[in-house]
Amino acid sequence: MTELDERFMREALAEAETAREMDEVPVGAVIVYRGERIIGRGHNEKETGKNALYHAELIAIDRACRELSGWRLPDSTLYVTLEPCPMCAGAIVNARIGRVVIGTADPRTGAFGGVTDLNALPLNHKPEITLGVLQEECSELLRAYFRAQREKYKEENK
Repeated sequence: MTELDERFMREALAEAETAREMDEVPVGAVIVYRGERIIGRGHNEKETGKNALYHAELIAIDRACRELSGWRLPDSTLYVTLEPCPMCAGAIVNARIGRVVIGTADPRTGAFGGVTDLNALPLNHKPEITLGVLQEECSELLRAYFRAQREKYKEENK
């Protein structure tokens, strides 16, 4: 883990915290252009926006494409607190993002090694994957959120 990886993963964690404050699953993402400038930010907004597409990664990719006025992001690194799902992994491949830095693996829906690995398929682009940057902090934020959700459910259903 480099100092830059830690710095930008902390930015993604701040996005995840914003999602948690909105009562969304706390996943955050930032896209960094040429290792120095954040060009896209996102956090989960599925519940708030009532839209299955409003994942942190897709929002960050959309904003980065708008910032660069193009759909290709090869000189970019995506920092995301949770391993991307198949939909987001497909968008990452299609946007030609060069590198993906993941906080924690997702053994249930992860698509860069969790349940499946898009990089194992003969696709036209394969991003470099770095896993486990600030893993404990990313994992704990998710665990705490789901613990609170279970408690809330128990209270509401007494």
